[in-house]
Amino acid sequence: MKRVFSGVQPTGNIHIGNYLGALKQFVELQNDNDCIYCIVDMHSITVPQDPKELRKHTLDVAALYMAIGIDPNKATVFVQSDVPGHAELSWVLTCNSYTGELSRMTQFKDKSKGKESAPTGLFSYPVLMAADILLYDCNIVPVGNDQKQHIELCRDLAMRINNKYGETFVIPEGRFLKEGARIMALDDPTRKMSKSAENPLSKISLLDDESKIKKAIMKSTTDSEGIIRFDIVNKPGISNLLNIYSSFSGITVQDIEKKYEGCGYGDFKKDLVQVTSEALRPIRERFEDIRNSEELIIALKEGAEKANAISEATMSRVKERFGLGIGK
Repeated sequence: MKRVFSGVQPTGNIHIGNYLGALKQFVELQNDNDCIYCIVDMHSITVPQDPKELRKHTLDVAALYMAIGIDPNKATVFVQSDVPGHAELSWVLTCNSYTGELSRMTQFKDKSKGKESAPTGLFSYPVLMAADILLYDCNIVPVGNDQKQHIELCRDLAMRINNKYGETFVIPEGRFLKEGARIMALDDPTRKMSKSAENPLSKISLLDDESKIKKAIMKSTTDSEGIIRFDIVNKPGISNLLNIYSSFSGITVQDIEKKYEGCGYGDFKKDLVQVTSEALRPIRERFEDIRNSEELIIALKEGAEKANAISEATMSRVKERFGLGIGK
């Protein structure tokens, strides 16, 4: 079995773009692989957080993991900060990375744009992400397409250390969805759907009720042509809605186009509201059952124990390669 690792930050509400772009893969992979899924709370403190809200969101995300179908009996689920090896390995990797390669990271450039200076954690968090992955000797990393650059950095760091110190890390492979499945903002389909968007109608969160789902979809940006046709360049709005419809229904975009041939956007949007609501309802109901349960806390504690056992073995190997500690 191949080992899989991925994680999600506990900031903001997880939306359908996160789910269709990455989380859905988590569920699919757990049946035939050794899967390790983390709530990466240490990444979230690259910007100021309210401690109580951070812990609440951490448990929210853990409950959502289970609500979408991740089974703690099949996959290891835990909170990043409960495993000290993440921070420990991050420092080793930081000492083997360069400011030039980190300053080229697209997400850092976007988040620091227009600022005289930025938090050091924001600059170096791709190294922590690499540590998250390399700590578990994983083969596959299921992430959204926007994380390709970070996966490449992770691979570069692993190969650099392997070449210099001997075989130390497994070189991971990213697992990405096809570009066509990328979910964009409902109010501006030229931009990726984002947790941090100011307009609440730009996204649909997994826990939104049906009235919010309806409002967001019915007010979504389309175009004046009135033809339901997939064309990302000329019709990004309706193409985005077609992607959402296809992803939740399992019907191909081509078949959806045929189904709504001659129909207006209003009828299409109403049906999309129903398709989306039906897909998210069981997730929302399962979340309510699990969020304040002992089952959740037990799963996270057991997951942290398993993750610590794996990470300690990796760090023992890393320390031996680097000459850290007193040795065996």
